[in-house]
Amino acid sequence: MLDDTDRRLLRHLQNDPAATVSALASRAGVTPALAARRFDRMRSRGILKGQRARIDWHALGFEVEVSLRFTIDKADPRAFDAFISAAREVPEVVEIQTFLGRVDVRLSLVARDLAHYHRIYRERILTLPHIAEIEALMQVAVLKTDERLPL
Repeated sequence: MLDDTDRRLLRHLQNDPAATVSALASRAGVTPALAARRFDRMRSRGILKGQRARIDWHALGFEVEVSLRFTIDKADPRAFDAFISAAREVPEVVEIQTFLGRVDVRLSLVARDLAHYHRIYRERILTLPHIAEIEALMQVAVLKTDERLPL
């Protein structure tokens, strides 16, 4: 699927997503035209799905990050979809993940401070439908975060 040239280009892109195609090509030892064709091909195959900005929540005043793990009461066949749909409407929820196992859903949310989190929890989270169980994990520190693949 990927050859050495593709992997070199992707490694350099991961290390510096804001770099120009010319700069990435130079670092990978290929021409800009070849690099552009390779990136186009990887986009058309769904390997590259765009570029995005990473926002530092702390810099914007969000000091609290909480991971909430839910077990859904699945007595209603539409419970899971109803829960996910309602969770999407909570603006402070920045990530929703689903799982197989004891935990069905994990929400990651941010808040300005503990009082703000407490308000979100009481007014928005506890009103989500079909909750059987909730476990809250308050983030203390991020020790590693890296979306780069070992190419």
